[in-house]
Amino acid sequence: MNSMNIEPLIPSSKPTRSTPASTGKVWLVGAGPGDAELLTLKALRAIESADIIFYDQLVSADIRALFPSGTPALYVGKSKNHHSIAQDDLNQRLVDQALMGKTVCRIKGGDPFVFGRGGEELMTLRQAGVNAEVVPGITAASGCSSSAHMPLTHRGVSQGCTLVTGHGETEVTANWQALAQLNHTLVFYMGVSRSEEIAGQLMTHGLSGDTPAAFIENGCRANQRVLTTTLHELAETAERDAVQSPALIVVGDVVRLADQLAPEQFLSEAQQRSIA
Repeated sequence: MNSMNIEPLIPSSKPTRSTPASTGKVWLVGAGPGDAELLTLKALRAIESADIIFYDQLVSADIRALFPSGTPALYVGKSKNHHSIAQDDLNQRLVDQALMGKTVCRIKGGDPFVFGRGGEELMTLRQAGVNAEVVPGITAASGCSSSAHMPLTHRGVSQGCTLVTGHGETEVTANWQALAQLNHTLVFYMGVSRSEEIAGQLMTHGLSGDTPAAFIENGCRANQRVLTTTLHELAETAERDAVQSPALIVVGDVVRLADQLAPEQFLSEAQQRSIA
């Protein structure tokens, strides 16, 4: 893999609509939560056909290892309080590369349209008349919860799932009363540093402090870690166990199912039956 740093760009004016470029294309690719084997075949083909790749922080090392060695791969990731490149400048870079006739792979962790700003990038490409296609990826809520043996929905336990971003400049903006009353599994992305606020708001608006909760850190990766707790002890768990991003917060009774669904539990039951 050939990685390079992005040099600062002078912000460009908003592209005007034109006729679609006759050459060049941008693939907005979802890389999933990190396990390279969870990439779709379409995603892999887009990676292998690219003339240039732009990748995010959450694109794992295993997936980056699949980048063709001769293809320039530019890191354009974002982390808390640090953006390697402004979003508007990145959008324009995608346009510029496509209009030069290149096949561009813009690869993101998870799914491009779930807290990935893929819609903003696609809008810019459409306005510039650039040929672009979205390749869906497994979003973290689905991939990581399954990997942790926590069904997002389960008959008699949870009839729905709500995804919420825990990212905000000063606070998490959400309809807390509605979230507390949904009786859904709640999944918070990018919420580790806001654990105390999330738990406090949900309890203030009606959820019991005994509601099961969990952190899924590095979900679907070799170093995955799952920490189960309660809403009341959510912030304490995050601090005591030094939970690090990327990590999801799962809130709801489905968390209790993990122990029953884990492979170790099935093995134990099978052994008990064979003994009986």
